[in-house]
Amino acid sequence: MKVNKVVLAYSGGLDTSVIITWLKETYACEVIAFCADLGQGEELKAIKNKALRTGASKAYVVDLREEFVKEYVFPMLRANAVYEGAYLMGTSIARPLIAKKQIEIARKEGADAVAHGATGKGNDQVRFELTYYALQPGIKVIAPWREWKFDSRESLVNYAKKNGIPVPVTKKKPYSTDRNLFHISYEGGILEDPWTEPPADMFTLSVSPEKAPSKPEYVEIGYKNGDPVAVNGKKLSPANLLKKLNDIAGRHGIGRLDMVENRFVGIKSRGVYETPGGTVLQAAHRALESITLDREIMHLRDSLIPKYAEMIYYGFWFSPERLALQRLMDEAQKGVTGTVRLKLYKGTCMVAGRKSPVSLYNPQLATFESETVYDQKDAEGFIKLNALRLKVRSKI
Repeated sequence: MKVNKVVLAYSGGLDTSVIITWLKETYACEVIAFCADLGQGEELKAIKNKALRTGASKAYVVDLREEFVKEYVFPMLRANAVYEGAYLMGTSIARPLIAKKQIEIARKEGADAVAHGATGKGNDQVRFELTYYALQPGIKVIAPWREWKFDSRESLVNYAKKNGIPVPVTKKKPYSTDRNLFHISYEGGILEDPWTEPPADMFTLSVSPEKAPSKPEYVEIGYKNGDPVAVNGKKLSPANLLKKLNDIAGRHGIGRLDMVENRFVGIKSRGVYETPGGTVLQAAHRALESITLDREIMHLRDSLIPKYAEMIYYGFWFSPERLALQRLMDEAQKGVTGTVRLKLYKGTCMVAGRKSPVSLYNPQLATFESETVYDQKDAEGFIKLNALRLKVRSKI
């Protein structure tokens, strides 16, 4: 495959640093590095300089934090998306945006190929490449982990030293991590044994529930048409709102998850996650929907959540089926407006109140006290009609 110019999704780590040199050596091509700022908290200026020192002809560092939360995280939260009943998909939702921006840079630079550092055993290769092909069908894709002969970290380190590529001198963590503004994940290494408890010092975004404050904290989240817009009465941009909730929930030990999930490629994988702000938003959104969503709309939407979540997890963000389903999810969110109060305490997030100017909750109908709106005698005919088929079946 002839390649003249390639845009690489670059993180500054060992793998993608080696990839720059490997691409130039293997394809004799120009390499442009692209690093997406999704709130990973790293020194991105240093990453840009490292890419240039390592051999990239250009290096882009693009701040995508607001776009990430507003256009990717929030639509996913509007749908209450959860994969396999637990995972809030912080890694899954980031890949389509990175790949989209990568394609935009490839067009701008006249590149004929894109590359990524995902392995041939994981989900990310699928997420990146499905997005590439959805947005630029004719693009050439290079996945070094599916091509090169390196088979271990040691072999990568040796190649890096041989080619003068800076190798981090920090002690290697016995697991891999991926971080953005929505979450941080841990997998591999010592975590590959699902019987092994994660080390206490591993977690980054949250304290352990045991060390969380002994006094609960209340937080109020304001919503408009399904999207959070304010915390404790203060309006915030999407990225700043999520960061604020990460800080609040993290200090109370909220948002930790340890699960074994099914990868798209057919492998079971153990992952440990921290999603403090997202966990709070999931609970708050559900609480507000309980008073603002019509029953049948809610039940229909809920029946579609597993499929919608699967689309995101598998990498079909830009597929026609996900886009069509998103329109349904968003239509259901019209009127999901109001405020939710939550009580945060030692790893738990409890709903303490919910209110809305367009609430469907009617105290006059719900009360057990005397009222004139609902005639309880009407329930008899309702029950008999619903029992009719059961009675007929029982007699046969």
